Amino acid sequence: MSTSASPPIIDAWIQHPTPAFLNDPMLASLRRWIRMDSVPAQIPAELTLAALDAAKVERALISAWVGPQGALLSNDQVAALTRAHPDRLIGVGSVDLRHPMAAIREVRRCVEELGFVAIRALPWLWELPPDHRLFYPLYTACVELDVPFCTQVGHTGPLRGSDYGRPIPYLDNVALDFPELTIIGGHVGYPWTDEIIAMATKYERVFIDTSAYKLSRLPPSLVDYMRRHGRRKVLFGSNWPMISPKDCLEGLHALGLDDEAQRLFLAENARRVFKLD
Repeated sequence: MSTSASPPIIDAWIQHPTPAFLNDPMLASLRRWIRMDSVPAQIPAELTLAALDAAKVERALISAWVGPQGALLSNDQVAALTRAHPDRLIGVGSVDLRHPMAAIREVRRCVEELGFVAIRALPWLWELPPDHRLFYPLYTACVELDVPFCTQVGHTGPLRGSDYGRPIPYLDNVALDFPELTIIGGHVGYPWTDEIIAMATKYERVFIDTSAYKLSRLPPSLVDYMRRHGRRKVLFGSNWPMISPKDCLEGLHALGLDDEAQRLFLAENARRVFKLD
């Protein structure tokens, strides 16, 4: 068990929500889980920063959301937040897969102009598996720009189908076709956690983040992986505002991570994988 006090923490997956985002019908299940009876008319950035402060999170990767219905959280909205709080928030972009050339140009804008460090796409949001041809220009752009591709693995919390989040065969095919692509699978892959662990073990550039799960609820196989040969492969994430970073971190010491494994999990893996200063 670690005895280190207040190690640095980087949260690999948050969103700063807008009222329109939280009111989307597909998020009804998440609003129910977090007991949100009504959505406030305004959601200031200070709410998200206070949630990070409460958990002593040093920096957080804050994501845009783009799907078939358009931008739920746009790249420019995220960029405005990262410009206002450059010491705390780091941008992760998202693009419209239906227009491949425009998507490539937007990836380039996100990285070269907006300063984002990764791109995220959610297969369940598009109702397409990640080895569908519409994703492939996005992967090519990520490789060329040397930024990670972030995605969701496992079942969906929102009211959409879950099969697109199964790591094998879908994400496995991507890792085979794009060996230079860094892939980060968020939400631990449950109920297929062993599949994403197998992929992270097999592929040098495949990683896992624990977003959407309290540490007290992590699958035992993932905890065992973090303690041993997977200590450089797993990143902390919360999925704020669906779960607060502070709540996610409860049970950290019960994981039985040694000092090195804890430091890697909480910050150093994210710092290395996202190439943070």
